[in-house]
Amino acid sequence: MLFAGTHTSAMTLEWAMSNLLNHPHVLKKARDELDAQVGQQHLVDEQDISNLHYLQNIISETLRLYPAAPLLVPHYSSDDCTIGGYDVPRDTIVLVNAWTMHRDPNLWDDAESFKPERFESGESEAQKLMPFGLGRRACPGSGLAQRVVGLTLGSLIQCFEWERVNGQEVDMTEGKGLTMPKALPLEATCKARPIMSAVLSEANT
Repeated sequence: MLFAGTHTSAMTLEWAMSNLLNHPHVLKKARDELDAQVGQQHLVDEQDISNLHYLQNIISETLRLYPAAPLLVPHYSSDDCTIGGYDVPRDTIVLVNAWTMHRDPNLWDDAESFKPERFESGESEAQKLMPFGLGRRACPGSGLAQRVVGLTLGSLIQCFEWERVNGQEVDMTEGKGLTMPKALPLEATCKARPIMSAVLSEANT
């Protein structure tokens, strides 16, 4: 459980940072939100996350395009049922392809594009998102994952100025594996923002 939680969260952060570096205007908007809601005097905390709506939208959009478990966890049908017009007998292993559903143009407008703003409409879009599965057998660590990713991503944006290496666009090719890693690990340059002085001073007191 520990490996599953840390590995998938780290991978989601890598995809999120890759998307932000390829969309500087989104990164700037997220940084502006953090500066307005949290400021430069203290590090973003768990109680701040609920006020950082755009940051949450970025995480949702990252999970939509790059779910940590693209096929979700296998399920076992407890009774005969019909799924998408297909008859599924009892005791059948069912795999849900969240990756395909999240990129279905019939469900999502401009499905292949990274647009955190799509979640500003509220519940209508969020109900189609299922990176952790749905119902009673959804991932029990989803709440923890959202907090860990939100706090870490918020801290990275708040504390550092990020840029692409040599100005080249980050390669978004997907690698092989059950958790869909990046084919090429993310490389980026960063520079500390003024808040780091306050954070380090607070840590030393």
